[in-house]
Amino acid sequence: QVQLVESGGGLVQAGGSLRLSCAASGRTFSTYVMGWFRQAPGKEREFVALIRGTGASTYSANSVKGRFTISRDNAKNTVSLQMNSLKPEDTAVYYCKADRYGLGSEVYWGQGTQVTVSS
Repeated sequence: QVQLVESGGGLVQAGGSLRLSCAASGRTFSTYVMGWFRQAPGKEREFVALIRGTGASTYSANSVKGRFTISRDNAKNTVSLQMNSLKPEDTAVYYCKADRYGLGSEVYWGQGTQVTVSS
């Protein structure tokens, strides 16, 4: 069982930055592909970025490429999302996801953190 706790959300003006963090419980953190997803009001949850266990590979949605950076610290069991040049359309609840080995058979979600970008 893995518990995920997100933090770092808040209200920011367009063009500003925020850094989200997700702290994971457990001793096998490096076996999990970690990802960030977001869900805006009235919309489906969508993929934002993911990072593989070693941190060597990352993938981002086209909508955030060049603005958001995902990273992880396996020694601290944390994954972060640095968000720069924020836009009002980035407003959403951001969720952290853990997927063991990236297989989709053992998946955990955090409770979400609200990010609001004002114009």
